[in-house]
Formats: sequence, structure tokens, C-alpha cells
Amino acid sequence: MIPTPEWPPTVRAIAGATDDAIGSARAKAKDAFAEAIEKLSSEDHVQVAAIHAEMVRSLLEELHPDGLTGEDVQVALSSAVRSAVEWYPDLDVHGFVEVLTGALGVSDTDEKRPSPGAEHAVLILADLLVRRSAAADGYILRAVAEIRRAQTMEMP
Repeated sequence: MIPTPEWPPTVRAIAGATDDAIGSARAKAKDAFAEAIEKLSSEDHVQVAAIHAEMVRSLLEELHPDGLTGEDVQVALSSAVRSAVEWYPDLDVHGFVEVLTGALGVSDTDEKRPSPGAEHAVLILADLLVRRSAAADGYILRAVAEIRRAQTMEMP
């Protein structure tokens, strides 16, 4: 468990459920994954999406320190889908695309699609973490810290 006593209860719940969901996805444990996703779905969608987007962005930046190309995004998408389809049949490729483009700030705001479920972000995160050979907890801590920092900065 991630030591976060100073975080608000909602953020602690999101962090714990995200860590559980990523662990379940990496283990391909469908029941445990569904349980963790259900916990995430009961939390504030905006906060869940913000934490996950920050994690995806951070991982992509680390995996591509010389800059991210469209081809790199395609590889990330393909890799996550291939990894997840082996054990999680309820895939919606558009959900993966929405998570990746949203995390990069290039989503199509004119298109009125429902927001992707947390499972799409978690499956992408699990795959990126495997590719990075990293644990989720450090990325969760950094994502929350970055969001807190951004929220406390004065806007010009």
C-alpha cells in the first residue's frame, strides 16, 4: 500500500484502487481486476482520470526521452491492446485511443463519445509499466504530487 496519510480520503482510495488494478492487470487476474475497477468507478471520475492521465504522460515521456512521435503512440496503443486482449475480452479500442490522446492533450473535444472507463487507462498503465520495468507506486505518488503542485500554482 502507498503511504499517503496526508492525502484526502478520495485520493487515497483512488491511489489504492489504481495500484490494486495495475497489479491485477499485470497478473492477468480478471476477478481482482474487475473488483479494483469497480472501486475506481465509485470514485470521482475527474480525479481518477487526472491521476491516470498524469501517470500515462509521465511514463510515455520516460519511455521516449527524445520526444514522442505518432508512431510511438501507435506502438503504445498496439502493445496495450495486444497485452490486454489475451485475458480481458471486454476491450474497446476507442477507449484506449481516448485515454492516450487525452493524456497527451490532443483529444477531439468536438466528438461526443462517453468517457472511457478506468479499465482502459489501467490496462495502458500496466503495459507501460511492464515496458518501463517499473512499479506503479512511484508513478502514483508523482502524479498526485504534480496535480497538487499544478493546483496550487498561481495563474498569470
